[in-house]
Amino acid sequence: MINPERVELVRKRLGLTKIGFAADLGVDRKVIQRFEAGTADLPAPCFARMCEISGYPAAFFYKPSSPEYPNPKGVSFRSLRSLTAGKRDAAMAAGALAFEFDDWISERYELPSHDLSQTKEATPAEAAALLRATWGIGQRPIGNAINLLESHGVRVYSLAEESRHLDAYSLWRNDIPYVFLNTLKTTEHSRHDACHELGHLVMHRHCGSSHPDAENEANAFASAFLMPLEDLKAEIPWARSLEQLIEKKKRWGVSVASLNYALNKAGRISDWNYRGNYIALNKAGRAHEPNPLPPETSQIWSKILGDLWRQGVSLSRVAEQLSVPEKELNDLLFGIAAPRQPPKEAIALSIVR
Repeated sequence: MINPERVELVRKRLGLTKIGFAADLGVDRKVIQRFEAGTADLPAPCFARMCEISGYPAAFFYKPSSPEYPNPKGVSFRSLRSLTAGKRDAAMAAGALAFEFDDWISERYELPSHDLSQTKEATPAEAAALLRATWGIGQRPIGNAINLLESHGVRVYSLAEESRHLDAYSLWRNDIPYVFLNTLKTTEHSRHDACHELGHLVMHRHCGSSHPDAENEANAFASAFLMPLEDLKAEIPWARSLEQLIEKKKRWGVSVASLNYALNKAGRISDWNYRGNYIALNKAGRAHEPNPLPPETSQIWSKILGDLWRQGVSLSRVAEQLSVPEKELNDLLFGIAAPRQPPKEAIALSIVR
């Protein structure tokens, strides 16, 4: 029997309304409405067309289990106000697919447990400093932000969503912290987003984005976590030019705009130079990052896919077992295909045999 909830998931994943979905399938919208409500069957030609346009195998729609979506009450979305319902639903549907993959992986591997403590009463800067101390980072710059989060038990997935309004989102599920990052952004942007979501996880676990100051606090956390104030002051006693910022940004792996803002807040750049830099950067556009960093990717998923490959299990085989398109898994896993060479050891994983 075709599962209406799984048809609805695919519709949302495609970013379609019921009217748009019906139009693509060549049926009246009431057919979709009645089917998703469980009061009518889906005509056979309509089902075949749905498999064709979505790329999902028929087996996915016959799975009896209900999809588990991220709980909207606990999700912290970036750019929530400007995000359309369709884009939000598509990102949440991607989360539901990630949960199915995550559960499949958890049956076979023991991933790192998290060591995130809640810091509701601390300021964002204090929370960032406390987490740095807990993780033994001190004042030193952060190398790969994705790898850092993964090594401390955060499950990081990617979103290949072509929307400038969707940056990232995070949530807790079964006491496991998750971060979803839109990878169609600059590396500097994604690093900030990863640390922004980390701030939500440690400061806003029980309120998501409903907290009135949640976004501002998470931004402040990300800035303090990536650019500790003492290290910032020691490296740049006084900022004199935009060229200096473009050169220095590499130390912390942040955008020039973020460094410009942090220096102004720390009193290490004049208001005149700060505004001039801001205007110059805005003219170039946010998508144009001077002296851009190379992309960051997941080490833990690369390691797992490498181990599966050695067992003769490719990503396409995993997709077959989950009855989802391989592209959906690839998009969630930073575009990583099963490597031809075993990845370097970095994050300890226990294989469940």
